[in-house]
Amino acid sequence: MKTASLFCLLALAATACTAPRTIVSSGKVTPRGEFKVGGNVSFNVATSTLGQAGSAVKNFAQAAANKDTIRYSASVDKLQAAALSYILDPVQPTSDFYLRYGVIDRLDVGYKYAFGSHVFDAMYQFLGPVGTPERPGGQAGATYGSIGLQYATQRAKLPSIPYLDNISDVLRLNASRHDLIVPLVFSTSFGPEEQAGALSYGLVYSHTFLRYGFEAPKIYNSAGSSQLPTLPAQRKSFSSYGGFLSIKLGYRYAYVVPAVAIYYQNYGTYQLLNNKTTQLDGFTIIPSIGLQFRIPSATARR
Repeated sequence: MKTASLFCLLALAATACTAPRTIVSSGKVTPRGEFKVGGNVSFNVATSTLGQAGSAVKNFAQAAANKDTIRYSASVDKLQAAALSYILDPVQPTSDFYLRYGVIDRLDVGYKYAFGSHVFDAMYQFLGPVGTPERPGGQAGATYGSIGLQYATQRAKLPSIPYLDNISDVLRLNASRHDLIVPLVFSTSFGPEEQAGALSYGLVYSHTFLRYGFEAPKIYNSAGSSQLPTLPAQRKSFSSYGGFLSIKLGYRYAYVVPAVAIYYQNYGTYQLLNNKTTQLDGFTIIPSIGLQFRIPSATARR
């Protein structure tokens, strides 16, 4: 039983289908010529998705997967809502790896990979001194502020694990998504130029663009006399609003970064098969922990 549970967690982590929204940046951007590398492990907890994953839905999905034809009913509507909820905001562990580089003073750029999701971003520091632990430009306790723009793209799918693979077999859901994320980050330095880390906090706005459709070759009308037409590609978008808190602890070159973020989103109304619709909304809580390594510039190491 424990082995099966571990397998499911690993499978979920490797099939992440939402842009990573864990914020571990501080208000101080990567100094010019320096690199930061790191990784995070987090758990995405979405109330909307949990609400759609009841035992009745799971039992119906498992029974429907073994049938050649399925008559349309309210249970089919619930299957579609559960599938969309997972694509919009899954309940799953996730992990990511990232690299950042300081291009010029007060501006850095980065790339993050989260098992299927590719994220490109830039951060601009508008508040606080510019310096490094080797060449401080500020004192311990200094406040920093920055604002960024992230772009994430990915193809979204249901993972091959019990219950969700049954829904995938019945509905044949195809989806892709693009996310724009704008974090506003402030931090208080531990030591000069965050030498010993920082306390970071801020606000996040994101906007998601989703494309999805259902093929559903097994589903017939309620009378069972004719197969329902596929749902052609639909386009939707929605906004998320959130806040976060993180602590970076370490010294000069290596840090541990625990963090938590919380978001609210009204996902909107979605078209389903048979001219039905569903409306989704909810909160998302994302606790995480990560490691971050600082690689100073060649001049700083002299």
